[in-house]
Amino acid sequence: MTRRTLPSLAALALAACATVPQTSRVPAPTPLPVAATPLPTAAHERDMEVARAEFARTTAQRFGIPAAQIEAVLAHAQIRDSIVRAMARPAEAKPWRDYRPIFIQPARIDGGRAFLEENRAALQRAEDTYGVPKEVVTAIIGVETSYGGNKGSYPVVDALYTLAFAYPRSGDPARVAYEDKREAFFRDELAQLFALGKEEGVDITQLKGSYAGAMGWGQFMPSSYRQYAVDGDGDGKRDLFNDLDDVIASVANYFAKKGKWERSGPVMARAARDPGAADFVNPGNAVSLDQTLASLQAKGYRPVDLRFVYTDAGPQATLVTLDGVAGPEYWLVFNNFKAITAYNTSRLYATAVFQLAEAIAGRATDPA
Repeated sequence: MTRRTLPSLAALALAACATVPQTSRVPAPTPLPVAATPLPTAAHERDMEVARAEFARTTAQRFGIPAAQIEAVLAHAQIRDSIVRAMARPAEAKPWRDYRPIFIQPARIDGGRAFLEENRAALQRAEDTYGVPKEVVTAIIGVETSYGGNKGSYPVVDALYTLAFAYPRSGDPARVAYEDKREAFFRDELAQLFALGKEEGVDITQLKGSYAGAMGWGQFMPSSYRQYAVDGDGDGKRDLFNDLDDVIASVANYFAKKGKWERSGPVMARAARDPGAADFVNPGNAVSLDQTLASLQAKGYRPVDLRFVYTDAGPQATLVTLDGVAGPEYWLVFNNFKAITAYNTSRLYATAVFQLAEAIAGRATDPA
């Protein structure tokens, strides 16, 4: 297959393009472990130099990388206040009525249709192989980077270094455990970045990405790049920065492997609430999938789309409630909705991906 590089789509002028280096792979003789190991006490509670030296030692032991090489990279890394501020106010904190217009708008829909047409063959191969619809893979790339128009301009080393050693703290005692866990997550991703550089022969100091350290057209974190990126065109490389065959196949593989995507399965459906129905108790709008359509109907929530059948043997589901322009919106969500949350845990994100995919495919989306 011919390796494609960046397409020229006029409709993709949704954001300024970031400069991203070419990647070249130097195969590692033995794959390095991906799974995280327990990490030390939160860095903010210790002296920075001590914490950094400890990180270098543990990462060197895990991945067989000289500690001096790690220290040399970290010596030039910067704690960036702009990253701390961005992490402290994510878009997912908005209500659905404000979040939806960011993604479900004409430019992004038109850009998605253009991207799908220009990459139809690769998208069809991915759908045939992994079972993930073309429009869903397209929507992910649209939501993440505006079809490659904005892959991020932060040095990935700086982004992960900042969040690994200076994760924003709210001062709320009830959030200490959560914030410690998030800092440890980014510390592990920084370690995974060093492993990725070793495996793929990439100079990690030249990589650019989001403020959270996500990279490429599909915005993979380093551990996801290592575990789920695939060579989509058989050229011996896994290039998520410049090779759209690899990007498309990798996004679909991620959904199939990590998200457990069900081929031809439902994602979500608008629900109507019966008069007098009690509030559906679902703390945090968790995607627990502990209901069926029949049990939700018994609670007073039924799909608007009558193609869904009320049976206890039907697909496992739950109900999420979103703050819409006209008031609460009730949505039945299924396994493939949960699969999208494997990419980003926000139910707002998953809903935006689904509605953008539907719009790209030419199917009616729920009105704003």
